[in-house]
Amino acid sequence: MTSKVEEALGYEQARDELIEVVRRLEAGGTTLEESLALWERGEELSKVCRRWLDGARARLDAALAEEAEAEAGREDGADGS
Repeated sequence: MTSKVEEALGYEQARDELIEVVRRLEAGGTTLEESLALWERGEELSKVCRRWLDGARARLDAALAEEAEAEAGREDGADGS
């Protein structure tokens, strides 16, 4: 389940925050509790990014299918049938 804050995050915002989370984890120097909190936040941000990307893929696929159908319709009309 997503929170309202997560739903309000745009792709770029979530990606940028995720990059920062990864940077902090890779740098080390955090306590176990801080590392776990960062990891969990990273997982949430990753899901937000995935939802955005899945939505973009679905819209792209729909647009391509619509374009292919329109092209097929033009070809059917062009052969005199």
